[in-house]
This record gives sequence, C-alpha cells and structure tokens, in this order.
Amino acid sequence: MNFRTDLALEQREALGERTPPGVSAEELSLGQVKISRIKVETAQGEKALQKPVGNYITIEVPPFSDNAHEIDERLEALSRELSLLLPKEGLILVVGLGNSEITPDALGPKTAGRVLATRHITGEIARSAGLDDLRPVAVITPGVLGQTGVETGEIIRGLVEHIKPAGVIVVDALASRNLSRLGCTVQISDTGISPGSGVGNSRAEISKKTLGVPVIAVGVPTVVDAFTLANDLMQDENGAQRDRVNSTVRPRGAEMIVTPREIDLLIDRAAGLVSLGINHALQPQIPPEDMLALAS
Repeated sequence: MNFRTDLALEQREALGERTPPGVSAEELSLGQVKISRIKVETAQGEKALQKPVGNYITIEVPPFSDNAHEIDERLEALSRELSLLLPKEGLILVVGLGNSEITPDALGPKTAGRVLATRHITGEIARSAGLDDLRPVAVITPGVLGQTGVETGEIIRGLVEHIKPAGVIVVDALASRNLSRLGCTVQISDTGISPGSGVGNSRAEISKKTLGVPVIAVGVPTVVDAFTLANDLMQDENGAQRDRVNSTVRPRGAEMIVTPREIDLLIDRAAGLVSLGINHALQPQIPPEDMLALAS
C-alpha cells in the first residue's frame, strides 16, 4: 500500500470490495453518524490490513466545523463504542498525547484538559458532594520527547506501575489518506498506538503488550501526508510526472503534511466531543449537560 494512514478503514478500502481472510467488517448508522467496525482476527488478516489483531471502530460524523453542539447522536455513538472496549470497572488512566504548541498535534492535550479527573475525590468529600459513585479516573498530559527528554511510553509505563489502573485511554491526532476525512472522523481501537506514527516520527509503542493493561486509543485525523496526497492526485499520470510532483512535495527529502485552514476550530470542537464521550463512557450516571459544567 503506497500511502500513509492511521485509519484501519482506509486500509480496508484500499483492498477494494473484497474483505481479506482473517478480517471481519460491519457497518451501521445512527442518524447522521456512520459507524464502521473492523476486526482483525488472525495473523493473515494482520498482514493483509497492516494492522495488529484487534478491533477498530471508525465513526464518521458531520464536520466539526459545521456543528458546535456536542450532545447529539455523535456523543451517543462515541460513548457507546468506547464503553464496549473499556474494562467494566476500576481506575482508568486517560493520556493526552501530542504537543499543545503545534495546533494539528494538540488534540490529545486539549482533550485531556476537559476530562474529569476523579481519583482524588474519595471518602467524606465524595459523599458530601453527592459524588460517591464516581469511577476513579486519572488524567495526564505527558508532552513529547522534545519537551521532556523522556519517551512518552516511559512516562506512562512508570505511572501505570505506580497507580495500577484497570485500563488506559490514549488520545492522539492521526493522519488520514483522504482530505475528506479530516475533521469529521473518529477512530477507536483496542490495539494501542505508536505516538507520532502518522507524521513519520513513530515513538515507542503504547499497548497492552508494553503496559500490561488494556489500552484503548482514540484519535481524530488532522493531517494528510503531502506525498500520499500527490500520489493519489497523480495516479492516472505517467511515472515521470508523478516523480516530478513527489520531488516538489518532498523538498530536500523533507516530509510535508497538509492540514485544513480551520484547524484551530476543528481541534477545539473535536476535543470537546472526544472528551465528553470519554467522560460519558466513564461516568454514565452523570447527565452530559451536567458533565459539561463539571469538566469545563
């Protein structure tokens, strides 16, 4: 496959109409929301889809730029699909991956900033506030290697060993093959994540294999690789023409990415929806309207 994408759905689409052996897929709709569930079941399916064995749910929604309202079928779909993958009880660690100083990479930190941390709300404080049925949640934004000098995976692994969560949710910006999926797609998977893989800067894997607990990855595509985009646009042209275009989008061999003009708005609204979806999945007893007030 001659393109870069973090979306299992796009890997599946590249194979045409045929679903490869070892992979199952289903689609359903909820209002304006389209949900695609892909399950990689065997090593043969893993090789065909180039994705680890596990579940991949893609939620396609109306563009974030067109709707600032978060409490609708998008929230219902996101929180429900997330709930199906989460451990049913126990402490959950939510990790916002990415660099808050770079807008297309700020989804993780912005989302984490709106997730309700509850691990410290216990005993009489919880009872007096009427919050004694809260699920314990811890939240961290570890930054990136260039800011801390420490691999993100090392920070998370150390914290997991100390607080011993039942599971980890990691939120990160993703790369898509198609411009049409930017700002209107959410992917959830139970196979973990390699931070930076979408922009060719893959770091240490964060998964059940490396942490010892289930890892649920939630991501929104915010960029398209320019080389991938050029290849798609020139797919009907001759090889020499494609080579000239590819040399243009890789000046001096440097990788380039494309992101929407309204990326600030998309990141803010995507972070709002994803954080509310996480909050609702972890604290379903609190109405979404009240959660917006608590976590703001």
